[in-house]
Amino acid sequence: MRAMMLAAAGQPLHPADIPRPEPGPGQLRLKVRACGVCRTDLHVVDGDLPSPKLPLIPGHEIVGRVDAIGPGITHWHMGERVGVPWLGHTCGICTPCRHGHENLCESAGFTGYTIDGGYAEYAVADAAYCFRLPETMDDVAAAPLLCAGLIGFRALRMAGPGSPMDPSPIGFWGFGAAAHILAQVAVADGREVYAFTRPGDEAAQQLALELGCRWAGDAGMPPPKPLKAAIIFAPVGALVPEALSRVEPAGIVVCAGIHMSDIPSFPYSLLWGERLLRSVANLTRRDGDEFMALASRLPLRTETTAYDLEDANQALADLREGRLTGAAVLLP
Repeated sequence: MRAMMLAAAGQPLHPADIPRPEPGPGQLRLKVRACGVCRTDLHVVDGDLPSPKLPLIPGHEIVGRVDAIGPGITHWHMGERVGVPWLGHTCGICTPCRHGHENLCESAGFTGYTIDGGYAEYAVADAAYCFRLPETMDDVAAAPLLCAGLIGFRALRMAGPGSPMDPSPIGFWGFGAAAHILAQVAVADGREVYAFTRPGDEAAQQLALELGCRWAGDAGMPPPKPLKAAIIFAPVGALVPEALSRVEPAGIVVCAGIHMSDIPSFPYSLLWGERLLRSVANLTRRDGDEFMALASRLPLRTETTAYDLEDANQALADLREGRLTGAAVLLP
């Protein structure tokens, strides 16, 4: 099968022709139909995340059809459409797993990082960690749900609830793959969404307004009103004090990325007033089930740019340089 592989961190992916993987007990083999290109893939390829499996097939927003079934599986069938997320396996016995925090499992496996992913024609995944996808969305549109959507959903819940009686204004710093999905969820929940983009990114600001955001502008600009919460999607540590300065007392700032540049020192006054700063780590299967059910009910729109599998390096470069609006998706 064709695959794009990482030999060492910091190197471009190289095309390879390798044998199709065989599913073991509890595993599915999928014929990949689409694979999203996530900023986490960029962190893996660029070496921001330590100790990836090498050589590695990246990619953890996989949409595919069941092509082969390993022993012990009864709840998936040949030809069914499957979504594969970042969380690929957990031990089930460590303290976090036993207390409902499998996203913090001490020996978790991650698709496209410690487990081969979906930048290929075929992929193998643990059936217990796969999701059924909204039938209303085609393969390309559904791919970004599997990380951008899922992690954004977890971050949005951590930012506190909205209410029909209270618009609970929330700011999103970085309006890319995750934010453009979650803005729609927040707006549907009755929240006022304020989008902050790279200075001068008029395309992202226009998309934000089209998707129902109340306001869109450059990072560093003050929003029209103080915010009750903020989610930082961009991997820029300097945005942490910026977001803290824009939320009210008792406001919440959530860092939604798996990697971020160093956070600069800032005065205690930005945190004082019982403001809360927290991070999001990975996802749980419960997150996935709840988000996919929500995505089946809402008319979510995903803005995507499709690339051929062999153009994976170009897709990563476009993401790295901020040339994308929405999400990139590879087509094998």
